[in-house]
Amino acid sequence: MKSIFRGRHFITLDDYAREEIDIMLEVSLDLKKKFAMGVPTPYLQYQTIFLMFFEQSTRTRNSMEAGISQLGGHANYLDTSGMQIAHGESAKDTAIVLSRYGQAIACRYCDWGIGNKYLKEMARWSTVPVMNLQCDLYHPFQGLADLMTMKEKIGDLKGVKVSIIWAYAESRKKPISVPLSQVLLFPRYGMDVVLAHPKGYELPDWVIEKARANAARHGGTVTVTNNEAEAYEGAHIVIPKNWGNWVTDQSTSVIDDHLVANKSWICTEEKMATAGKEVMYMHALPADRGNEVVDSVIDGPHSIVYDEAENRLHTAKAVMTLLMGGWGQKLPL
Repeated sequence: MKSIFRGRHFITLDDYAREEIDIMLEVSLDLKKKFAMGVPTPYLQYQTIFLMFFEQSTRTRNSMEAGISQLGGHANYLDTSGMQIAHGESAKDTAIVLSRYGQAIACRYCDWGIGNKYLKEMARWSTVPVMNLQCDLYHPFQGLADLMTMKEKIGDLKGVKVSIIWAYAESRKKPISVPLSQVLLFPRYGMDVVLAHPKGYELPDWVIEKARANAARHGGTVTVTNNEAEAYEGAHIVIPKNWGNWVTDQSTSVIDDHLVANKSWICTEEKMATAGKEVMYMHALPADRGNEVVDSVIDGPHSIVYDEAENRLHTAKAVMTLLMGGWGQKLPL
């Protein structure tokens, strides 16, 4: 396996071999240890990354901004409503120009049927790495942080039952990119993945087919069910999180009769009690408290959401270090 990451795009973890993801995790852990000890890590001195956001962000924006600063570089935050994109400038023109100004471009664009296509169009024309801060299909930074957290807590993940469970929420019609990235990634580490959701909230067929192929190759399993109880039973890790029914209904309306009919899909202590004794609760955040999960669970002893959120910083730094630095990096004169 080549150990050269410099210059590659980061649109989906599917573009990286498992051994390459392992290197990302090793670098993440090394950076985390150095962060804890206060050891400087100026691996990207004088480098600039442009952070383009079509949506709001807390963890993603701040992990990238803090991360590049800790690496010795600088982030330009770009609210796309204040860019010429708002007046119709193309992805091609934006990518070519920004890639002449700095060393990387990162973008969050979650609109269904648009976001991933936009990122791929930018990647086609950019001469620097394009990183996906979340689109309508993928959230690779979140998937990598989730995997890092699991490995920290458990170690060898082979045979671990992780349940990705749809949960009720009213705040907005959320992207499918988090569960989609998880169901593709986790079987690559031999995990027994259960995807549970009410009818109508399916992920695309090609995702399930690819996830099962990943499981067959790496010794894991993928089970899809409409039975919430089946997902909780005996689980080592549960990830109850809302996502919209984009696959079956492209309407942007948030609350409808079908959603309200599934209000019982909330993570409670009673449901957690049916899982494994040492079950861990994860969530990408922000959690819709009182709808997706009760406070006593997310604030309780089984919750590792803040460790998971912290790892967004260390994995972001690892990806930037590998793709913007690494072999062949131009050192300052």
